Amino acid sequence: MRRELQIGIQWRAFPLHPETPPEGRTLQDLFAGRPIDIPQMLSHLKQAAHDLQLPFGNRQMTYNSRRAQELGKWAEQNGRGDAYHNAVFRAYFAEGRNIYDMSTLISIAKSAGLDGDGARSVLESEVFKEAVDRDWAQAYKTGIKAVPTFVINGQTLVGAQPYTAMKNFILHQPSIR
Repeated sequence: MRRELQIGIQWRAFPLHPETPPEGRTLQDLFAGRPIDIPQMLSHLKQAAHDLQLPFGNRQMTYNSRRAQELGKWAEQNGRGDAYHNAVFRAYFAEGRNIYDMSTLISIAKSAGLDGDGARSVLESEVFKEAVDRDWAQAYKTGIKAVPTFVINGQTLVGAQPYTAMKNFILHQPSIR
């Protein structure tokens, strides 16, 4: 779609469950006290991923994404943003890996064509902390509450969407025509 419509995409970090501890937490713990049918929710997500030809495994845990987001800013700066974000998506949703764990993130960075020592340095120094903080503040300010959320000219499209829905959303923006 990027090539077809000649559009650029800018990733923004979002604070999805920022209270999650470094070791992660079970989905049962995350949704405790809320009327959520976890098996049904996972089945729906798995079907949506299948329909969109995206990998999705048997997720039982959620992990803090803060470090992955900071490393994502570095990956983008180094021209490997898409490869990195795709690798994190696969690691988290398909493989159930802890995307807060430093060694996991270094491995993901390497798989995306980034330098492992550079990734470790970025994570240890937290050099992209403020950039992620700005993204989080912008998400709060604009009322974003779910991922993914696509934003063009203040208009939003929430959730993983079929190709045609995304294309229609993009084409119906005044500045895109």
